[in-house]
Amino acid sequence: MLKPLKRIAITGPESTGKTWLAQNLARRYHTVAVPEFSVEYLSEHGPAYTLEDIVNIAKGQLSLEEQYAAKANRLLFCDTDLIVCKIWSEVVFKKVPEWIDKMVRQHRYDLYLLCSPDVAWQPGPFRENPEDRDYLFDLYETELVTRGFPYAIISGEGKERLENAVKFVEEIILQSI
Repeated sequence: MLKPLKRIAITGPESTGKTWLAQNLARRYHTVAVPEFSVEYLSEHGPAYTLEDIVNIAKGQLSLEEQYAAKANRLLFCDTDLIVCKIWSEVVFKKVPEWIDKMVRQHRYDLYLLCSPDVAWQPGPFRENPEDRDYLFDLYETELVTRGFPYAIISGEGKERLENAVKFVEEIILQSI
């Protein structure tokens, strides 16, 4: 039997298959995937945003995560995390709100799946960075390494990408037995 709920954050640059991976992992493990709150927020408030909006998105993401945690079956896959909000703030506004920085330190995951930008860019209504995904990927990896967070890089396309992620999720499950 697994110990308490294991939270797995799926993180990385835009258009790297995070949503697809979260949904497919949740389906495979008969649990739920927390959607990316920013999509709902920006759909409602428009594509122009402020630093305060990013804080609101981060708070909404955590709230949504807790709602889904109540429905999860041993594993909770999160289609984004607060590192996304931190890097988003740094890149766009050249500063990180104190609340986001604090919560990145406090709200940790059992595993971070860092999605490689080795898949084709897919345009979307709120996507902004088709040309610098490699640069952004490096920022994510540096953040994870610097903080000592457990992570794995997920690469490949389609089924191969999913199976690469499953390999690391299985390690988390085995550690919990």
